[in-house]
Amino acid sequence: MVFKTDINLNLYKTFYNVAKYGSISKAAQYTFTSQPAISRAIKKLESELGVQLFYRTLTGVELTDMGKELLEFVEKSYNNLILAERRMMERETLERGKLSIGMPSNIGSFFLFDKIIDFHKQYPNIEVTIITGSTSKLINLLNSHNVDFVIDTSPIDAKLDDNFIVSKLDEVEYCFAVKNNSNNNYSDINSLSLLADKPLILPIQGTANRNDLDKLLLKNNISINNVINIHTSEMIISAIKKDLGIGYIIYNLIDDDVKNGEIKVLDIKEKLPTVDINIIYDKSFLTTAPLKFIENYMDYELK
Repeated sequence: MVFKTDINLNLYKTFYNVAKYGSISKAAQYTFTSQPAISRAIKKLESELGVQLFYRTLTGVELTDMGKELLEFVEKSYNNLILAERRMMERETLERGKLSIGMPSNIGSFFLFDKIIDFHKQYPNIEVTIITGSTSKLINLLNSHNVDFVIDTSPIDAKLDDNFIVSKLDEVEYCFAVKNNSNNNYSDINSLSLLADKPLILPIQGTANRNDLDKLLLKNNISINNVINIHTSEMIISAIKKDLGIGYIIYNLIDDDVKNGEIKVLDIKEKLPTVDINIIYDKSFLTTAPLKFIENYMDYELK
């Protein structure tokens, strides 16, 4: 059998874009190419390979089984090309390069920003990108190599490729906090049982941090009824400052507010839940910039 050596990479690039966007028209739009040119390229590739790669649908195209199999190879090749380009650009001097981090918005303020500032001072020509979102969104970005690594506090229940490593970096504590000099009488609250009839500001139900708290309350036979459920840590802090009730929040997020006297932490005798801060990464895909950032600025030894 004779194998081709003059592979037309443009055909595979077109195939990748059509598969990515699920539509010939969208692929044409985003690549500034005409639809007929896209269609001709796909037909030519199908003819060369002797297989059908797409089904045509009313809304666009869908990959056939053979198309899905080809896409796996093309994605790996594409990712390897990106990796090769970045490693050539960065080298050891880091005169050029990129660093892309995925994380929830509430972590950056206390865990990463100072480290990023120090890194950027040392390597000002490295383009740093921070992408925030839910755990599932960040894991999808990691699986597709659109971020170098992810920092997250949630349990990793999303599907990860086998080559990814999840490792604990730190542990942070939750606390109950109120507005300092609140109009409400919170000064004597030192136990979970005393929270039962008080207005509480909590993360929404179903989140990992709320589940941990609910388990603790159930264990101590405590029922709560006066609750404001809030989705983000930033809004919980804002509600505390507006004296809407007793907020349940990661202590590190209010450290500055406690120091300046705006927020007060209640001294609850029971041990409150903690949360792990994890790093998720694929070492084989890390280029020089993220490697140096992780090892030198996060003080973490890659496994």
